[in-house]
Amino acid sequence: MLEKLKRFFLCFLITSFTAAGFTQSVQAAMIGTDQVAAAANAQQNREKVAAALSRPDVAAELEKMGVAKDEAQARVAALSDEEVASLAGRVDSLPAGGDIVGAIVFVFVLLLVTDILGLTKVYPFTRSVR
Repeated sequence: MLEKLKRFFLCFLITSFTAAGFTQSVQAAMIGTDQVAAAANAQQNREKVAAALSRPDVAAELEKMGVAKDEAQARVAALSDEEVASLAGRVDSLPAGGDIVGAIVFVFVLLLVTDILGLTKVYPFTRSVR
């Protein structure tokens, strides 16, 4: 009986040491600040695009085009970090419904200058050069 117990214990030890030699090794490395900054920037870009999609005017335009809000958010979640960065860069420069006041002021000034130069006659209160 003792012989069987010794034999079992010896087989168990040989198997344990053999299996211990096949374990996988783990390597750890430092994460650079550029990687942390890139991850934080990617998260901010995703939040910016998500905030733009949650605006009521954008949601209304998406509905007009036949795209559901949930479907658009799912598509944005599937984008790569580079694609989201490109889209987030254009969010501020392409507002939906946009800065209409700026456009109106620009057109007013343009017509005023052309009216003063005598190229058009839009405003009766200006005197043309001619």
